[in-house]
Amino acid sequence: MIRNPHAKNVNALGVAPLGRALSFMRLLWAVAHGLESTSKRMLATLGVTGPQRLVLRLVGHHGSVSAGELARTLHIHPSSLTGMLRRLERAGLLRRQRDLVDRRRVVLTLTASGKRLNARRQGTVEAIVERALEAATTEQVRAAERMLQLLAAAFDDGVEV
Repeated sequence: MIRNPHAKNVNALGVAPLGRALSFMRLLWAVAHGLESTSKRMLATLGVTGPQRLVLRLVGHHGSVSAGELARTLHIHPSSLTGMLRRLERAGLLRRQRDLVDRRRVVLTLTASGKRLNARRQGTVEAIVERALEAATTEQVRAAERMLQLLAAAFDDGVEV
């Protein structure tokens, strides 16, 4: 905690209040740091990062999905997904195959190894998120989801510089 004894408005500990935006951003950075740290641990223990795991979970949830649909679900550009899909395919966790209905379309499915990893929960980001969700009320979760939706929409609108 940074103390500023010269600030006009300080609390009982001599710490200047950060304001709404900085206080909120501080918490977002704590979450981002937690995601990064857990992702690195997952790579060491499971062989996939947190984002790679999320891709596997989403493909497993849908059964088969196109890269474009997956990119839209993740709110990222398809080109940002290409490298990750290639790594998952090389690791033998993901398979690309022609859609049986539309032969022009390529869909992603899990391999047997991918299905086994998809079923695992221990030591994953989602296990931590599930534990936090269990500790929260429905109203708290709805409020957090709404705030994150507003924040995501604000970033989609563009960052002011």
